[in-house]
Amino acid sequence: MKPSRREILKMAVSSGSVLSLPAIESGCVHGRPQPRLMTSRAPLPKPFEATLSRIPVLKPVRLDSSTDYYELTAQQATAQILPGLATRIWGYNGGFPGPTIEARSGHPVSVRLRNALPVPIVNHLHGGHTPPESDGYPTDFILPAGFVLSDMHDHMARIVQRQRDYVYPNQQRAATLWYHDHRMDFTAPQVWRGLAGFYIIRDDEEEQLRLPRGEKEIPLLICDRSFDSDGSLLYPSLDPSLLKQAGVPHEYMGGVLGDVMLVNGAPWPRLEVANTKYRLRILNASNARRYELALDPVPGGGAPFLQIGSDGGLLRSPVAHRSVKMAPAERFDLVVDFSKYRIGSSVTLRNQADDGPMGQIMQFHVTRQEPDESTIPSELSRIAFPDPAQAIATRVFNFSYRSMAGWTINGKPYDPARMDARPKLDTTEIWRLETDFNHPLHLHLVHFQVLSHSGRPGPYDAGWKDTIDLGPGQTANILVRFTGFRGRYVFHCHNLEHEDMSMMGNFEVV
Repeated sequence: MKPSRREILKMAVSSGSVLSLPAIESGCVHGRPQPRLMTSRAPLPKPFEATLSRIPVLKPVRLDSSTDYYELTAQQATAQILPGLATRIWGYNGGFPGPTIEARSGHPVSVRLRNALPVPIVNHLHGGHTPPESDGYPTDFILPAGFVLSDMHDHMARIVQRQRDYVYPNQQRAATLWYHDHRMDFTAPQVWRGLAGFYIIRDDEEEQLRLPRGEKEIPLLICDRSFDSDGSLLYPSLDPSLLKQAGVPHEYMGGVLGDVMLVNGAPWPRLEVANTKYRLRILNASNARRYELALDPVPGGGAPFLQIGSDGGLLRSPVAHRSVKMAPAERFDLVVDFSKYRIGSSVTLRNQADDGPMGQIMQFHVTRQEPDESTIPSELSRIAFPDPAQAIATRVFNFSYRSMAGWTINGKPYDPARMDARPKLDTTEIWRLETDFNHPLHLHLVHFQVLSHSGRPGPYDAGWKDTIDLGPGQTANILVRFTGFRGRYVFHCHNLEHEDMSMMGNFEVV
């Protein structure tokens, strides 16, 4: 295995036991670790017997004329995910997923996050246009009470104990965002244990449209997990305490795949729907698994999915899809019209990227007839992209595996002390992204326009993006405008095992 980045960041803690792993084969192809399945030891539930849970919306603890104030606690809790078994999770306010925060464009939100876990945490608002002190830089730890940190090699880190107030200005358009842990070297296992939730921004432009709303607007957080025989979450950490040694065995460095499909924390759930249009805000919150969403049976009368939004909010116009490919961290805002099915129909949301149990996600049961007052207009939003001719720089970043260094950017593993780019405030650049493998690439602070994706933009590149999925040998040119805030941010692969294993870089807006 490559040298640990504990040489960069070390903690003075007691040692933990090493997880006993089943016998496995090598997970490498052409020298690169491949995503690897973590097989559950618990009996798996039958699909479509659990009921889909509606994620609760968090209420502010107070309001004033300028800001909405929220409180979250990252804590251990017990959830019943598999029938008859208790699962210990790490959840925001004890839930998995965490509660949804709903914000208003242009109206700031302050989130006080308390750490009641035994390890450091960091919170990142993914897709947020956020000042650096609230962005969730990987070394900006919230330490547990009494936790002693030694040999910190990042002199710029903002470290606090017990709690931090994150301030989100929300100076951006309506969009489906999400928040999750972003602790350096340990993002993958801490998100796996449950530290993720939705953050939805609304604005006047979107509300003037007659899109499905209320009970017919449903956030769906899709992820895969594995379970031990006692119901506990199974993950191949070298140090299950997440206190001393970072990382996973070499055969899992390509990404950890689970064998239980969860939607809003429930395994292969079902949902009763009316024969009307539904708006599904779908997030791929998996560590490494990709999905290709499809409906079975396929409805008559056109494509089953109408995409109205992407990572950064509404598209200019709806885009019809027969299936939708999603990489980790991507969001797709989709409308499904269940009036195309008869009352009594069962409609399965499938994953065409896999077969067997992991080829199924959830099921909709069309149980009733209701009037449908929603409409999807041909023009959704007015989007003004930057002019590529105004780009003042082109930067090239190669994302690849190096046998002696692990997952790297331009041949270098992540180092908090190294700055990989210094774009100027209020300027536009073209970033050329090159890959040797499947990498969903994410930039903090900004949204971007996909100019080309191994040729012209692909079918899933429309609108403003903050994450782009590149396959082996693919290249993309993205147009990025750096506005709003100066400071230090990161960009990285959102395969979380790749991220923890060094595929991350710094940029500083100057």
